[in-house]
Amino acid sequence: MTTVVVVAGVLGVLAGGAVLRPWAVTGTTSRAVAVAPTTGTSSPPPTPAAPAPPVTATPTPLVPAIDLAGQSTEDPSSTWVVVNKSRPVAPLDFEPADLVGLGDERVRTVVHDDAVAMLAAASTAGVQLTVLSGFRSYASQREIFDSMVGHHGVAEAEQVSARPGHSEHQTGLAVDVGDLTDPSCDFLPCFATTPAGLWVAAHAQDFGFLVRYTPENSAVTGYAAEGWHLRYVGRELAGHMRSAGLTTLEETFGLPGGPVYP
Repeated sequence: MTTVVVVAGVLGVLAGGAVLRPWAVTGTTSRAVAVAPTTGTSSPPPTPAAPAPPVTATPTPLVPAIDLAGQSTEDPSSTWVVVNKSRPVAPLDFEPADLVGLGDERVRTVVHDDAVAMLAAASTAGVQLTVLSGFRSYASQREIFDSMVGHHGVAEAEQVSARPGHSEHQTGLAVDVGDLTDPSCDFLPCFATTPAGLWVAAHAQDFGFLVRYTPENSAVTGYAAEGWHLRYVGRELAGHMRSAGLTTLEETFGLPGGPVYP
């Protein structure tokens, strides 16, 4: 049996300051354990890094900046002219000087390229749009309106057709579109539910056109819904109106409209 003798209370100091702890003797072998002395102090904790300053981003405006006084709403040669039951074309015999052909119809020069681009985009999407009506003179509009009155009476005619001098078609900025694939709903309320009508409602503004008369804005425009009647205002104004949630020129410019002629 091995005898262990512990000698307590005896400390020795080695070179360099190491302290000898009490040692144990096992048989004839002894072992000393050296422990480094402590100083009684500790290093301070590292200083945390200062937080980075917050990054302030400039918010993107919800509505594109546009000068609504940039064009006239009175001059019939202006792209932004507003024509309705309260605001006739002035002069009444106005006819644009820059009409160009678009299929079998005529439109203002400013309308032509965007109209062609819209028809091409629709075709790419599988929708075959065609322009059924463009510019109409005062005399042509009078014939159409008188015919409507003869068939439906004045009250009903005035809901679906403009009096001569009050038609957007006279400005050369309006077109009526139809569906070459299935013309059965052309000039009828059901056009809005056809593939052509749905495409126009979703994409006409991309090319600067408004679906001018909708079920939601008839109290402002004064006319029953016409999903086929497109009014050109240019891409800038059309984009502004879409971003602002505006569907009528009357609301956009703060101008009178309504269903009744003065």
